[in-house]
Amino acid sequence: MVADKVAGMARIAVIGAGMGAMAAAARLAVAGHRVAVYERTDTYGGAVRRFERDGFRFDSGPGLLTLPAVYRDLFLKTGKEPLEACVELVQVDPSSRHVFADGTQVSLPNASRAGVVAALDEALGAAAGQRWGDFLVRAREAWDRTRRPLLEEPLWPNWSVLAEREPYPAVPHKRLLRTRRATTLAEVAAWELRDPRLAALLESHALAYGLDPRAVPASAAVLPYMEHAFGTWYVRGGIRELARAVHERCVARKVEFVFGAEVTGLLEKDGRAAGVELADGSVAEADFVVAGTAPAVVDRLVRESVVRPAGGVPAQRGAASRLTVLMALRGPRPEGVAHRTVVHAPDREGELEALFGTPLGTDTRPTVTVLRPDDPKLVPDSAHEAITLTSVVPAQTGRGRPEQPDVDRGVEHMIAAAGRAVPDLRERLLWHEVRTPAEIAEETGAEGGSVPAPALAAGAGGLLHPSNSTGTPGLFTVGGWSHPGGGLAHAGMSGALVAGLIVEGPEFRGSQ
Repeated sequence: MVADKVAGMARIAVIGAGMGAMAAAARLAVAGHRVAVYERTDTYGGAVRRFERDGFRFDSGPGLLTLPAVYRDLFLKTGKEPLEACVELVQVDPSSRHVFADGTQVSLPNASRAGVVAALDEALGAAAGQRWGDFLVRAREAWDRTRRPLLEEPLWPNWSVLAEREPYPAVPHKRLLRTRRATTLAEVAAWELRDPRLAALLESHALAYGLDPRAVPASAAVLPYMEHAFGTWYVRGGIRELARAVHERCVARKVEFVFGAEVTGLLEKDGRAAGVELADGSVAEADFVVAGTAPAVVDRLVRESVVRPAGGVPAQRGAASRLTVLMALRGPRPEGVAHRTVVHAPDREGELEALFGTPLGTDTRPTVTVLRPDDPKLVPDSAHEAITLTSVVPAQTGRGRPEQPDVDRGVEHMIAAAGRAVPDLRERLLWHEVRTPAEIAEETGAEGGSVPAPALAAGAGGLLHPSNSTGTPGLFTVGGWSHPGGGLAHAGMSGALVAGLIVEGPEFRGSQ
């Protein structure tokens, strides 16, 4: 019966309206299935939210996009209108500006190896750019080795091969009569880049995902490579516009959305998923269920069967979250300022110790990302500017809600750091709003407001994510907490993988 349903029209219940879930829903609807999305909150997008006040508009989740090809493919495969007909994509140039602890500053051109090399040589001294350029060549090799298994194919049954093999071709390093190769990103930074500012530049890409560069495998070199190779992109009107476009594509393909509908259990019949139970006591029967929720939520929903069978990749419980400050400023955005500036922490080791070992509220100054979009859609008029500050903080798992004085102290440190990028920030400030891990937890259901990172090879599998198929027949997982992991692009890829597994069955091997 199930095989017949796959060949014809199946009823599919999707739990959650995050980006990965909506990507799967649109693809499944185009394949001829009847899809209904049950979302606990009152809107779509998961972590991709918007905050509005007094004519100002802010992305309260991701502010930039990499690998736009993922969403171009989604729109191509689900309708006649391409992505660019639904949103305005803008390539950000420079890709980023960096303010280092010693005061050195550098702006890095978008998707230009020669431009980046020249900029680093000028700012950091001769040969600095060449070392970074050589690193990018090695990072590309790691990307080429892992792109298909980590992004484009369902998780391998023999996933331990990905866990054991380090794809990054580290340069041999002689130390005390021994020759070693870097196994962590911090070792790559120290042994191959040999400049604390280049090290901070490299490690900031891992830190942005809440990953400790001292522990994350060298394969994390693919994170800066993705940004370098495929560019950094902004959606005019904010990244929330991308979520709107995906939602509208789903609606156009007859996907049904039910908001304010909390799923409280998985309906099971004859050992397989058969629908969902809702908080109002109703039941929605289905032939397949797609769960776009955090691991702890999936575990609560499944009462009889097994979500993750023995021998599979264990679910991640993220250790990091975000603290975000949305700032309304008087005065226009100056000409020529960078869209994104990363203000690096004055004490990098102290920051890592505080982040990965101490609760929110320490007196350590964090690395802060400052987003200053050149977008009139975000402000009431040309005499104002909207700025977003973000820093990584520990998730509140097991810690309870942070005390307000601790939050206030963290916000004050962020504003002080941002002042190095926006010197007149305090004088121009009209008001600010703060988004803590508690808000992320409320919006996404992720315990403690944890934010998932992309899947990475090596590291004993600690940064892989569980397979999209589960130990319960008919139940699939999608979004940042399942293969291939967190981030807008990866969430979109998970939607493609789940749709392929349902439409084509277990023999599906990914896009060609």
